[in-house]
Amino acid sequence: MWRINEIFYSLQGEGRNTGLACVFIRFSGCNLHCAFCDTAHQHGIPMSLPEIIAEVNRYPLAPMIVLTGGEPSLWIDDDFVKALKEKTGKRIAIETNGTHVLPQGIDWVTMSPKTGMDGGDGVPVALTCCDELKVVYLGQDLRQYEGISASYRYLQPCWVPDQAQCEKNMQDCVAAVLQNPEWRLSLQTHRVLQIK
Repeated sequence: MWRINEIFYSLQGEGRNTGLACVFIRFSGCNLHCAFCDTAHQHGIPMSLPEIIAEVNRYPLAPMIVLTGGEPSLWIDDDFVKALKEKTGKRIAIETNGTHVLPQGIDWVTMSPKTGMDGGDGVPVALTCCDELKVVYLGQDLRQYEGISASYRYLQPCWVPDQAQCEKNMQDCVAAVLQNPEWRLSLQTHRVLQIK
């Protein structure tokens, strides 16, 4: 059984796959306690793998499943990924903080390390490569990510409830990308669209 916070169909709002229709499987629980975390992932209901697959298959048009959380790498293994791919026919993506080695069979890895952030330094990063590196930017030194191999590098402004602080975070992030053009700007477009 897996503790699942929610399974839903929406558009990917961030990073390289922005705008792609996906089924999101949000796992409950995380091994970090980031001060800025904006996801209420702590609660969930136990679901069997057949139940998860049945729920995902309610959305046959989606080409991709996104495993997210919390931290999905705490709960999945090779057998889980293999069964999910075989029984749904969909590609599998994961959004991870990079603190655990990932199972085989994942098609797209988005790593968002939380090192150098309040509540995110408790566990070191274990992954050294990913498809996209997506860093929530709070002014941290970007040199700490130089050892991570990634096809795409994104900086994303940290969202907070305070509008003035949100705007400052966005301005700081834009300035950081202008100073470090090997990074691209990622925005949380699902917030703009007011969708999940």
